[in-house]
Amino acid sequence: MMRSAVLLFGLFIFMFLSPSDILAQDVNNPDLVDNYKAFTAGGHLKNMHIWHGFVVHPGAIFATNLEYNTGNKKFTFGFWGGASFTTVDVYNPDANQYVSANYKEFSIYAVYRFSDKFFVEAVTHNNYTGVEERGDVLHYWSYDKTQGYNFVDLNFGYNITDNTLLYLATILAGRSGDYEVQIDGSLKDSWTHYFEIKSKVWQKNDYNLSLFAGGAWSFFTDKTFYTQGAGNLINIGAALSKNIHIGSYKMPVEVTAMWNPEQEKTVLQLDITLF
Repeated sequence: MMRSAVLLFGLFIFMFLSPSDILAQDVNNPDLVDNYKAFTAGGHLKNMHIWHGFVVHPGAIFATNLEYNTGNKKFTFGFWGGASFTTVDVYNPDANQYVSANYKEFSIYAVYRFSDKFFVEAVTHNNYTGVEERGDVLHYWSYDKTQGYNFVDLNFGYNITDNTLLYLATILAGRSGDYEVQIDGSLKDSWTHYFEIKSKVWQKNDYNLSLFAGGAWSFFTDKTFYTQGAGNLINIGAALSKNIHIGSYKMPVEVTAMWNPEQEKTVLQLDITLF
């Protein structure tokens, strides 16, 4: 439902964003004023796309983002999108055959940072890969429980040290299949929680190594968004980042080794930040 998504982001923005936040910058500091960029964009090239222990797409993709940041760096509102170079097979029941579909995602996010340690984030994930290819009508703003490609996360992050982040994400209102079918046929929302701890454990020059572990559970159902049975560890691994220097240009690169014990899946992701 479009209304629920709009209300969520409208509430989030107006709770934390005021006119003073929008214009917040030290006008007495010319250097700060000159360096402040309200709008930024970025691009990534990845050999695959992983997220919270999922292999969202197994092949190469190009991802990009466009975002707005306030001068005091407390508030961010942005768009994130991805498109693949390779396809996956989806089943079209009308044609009674599998057809190829490219990965396509257009998500929206908003972040408010209460301090250097604590932030709140809302994300509407809109992954519409294969929707039209399998014969469905694409409704970008649809948040129907059973249509399976749009849902909203409410996330909290807290840095317990400069190197260690605790991260909690909760899927709202049973969207995108985050529910359990009851005996009477009714749908019980799971409100699945995902919790991750990530810590930088080694640094040498511009090399950084981080370890992470994440798990999912629900207080209301056995099935969760990430697991078919009870809660479980779903995302364990390590990420090594460094900068590749090409003349005066610095290109950040990160390699992530991820293991999902629930799905018995292990992958290695390469993420190159182009700009």
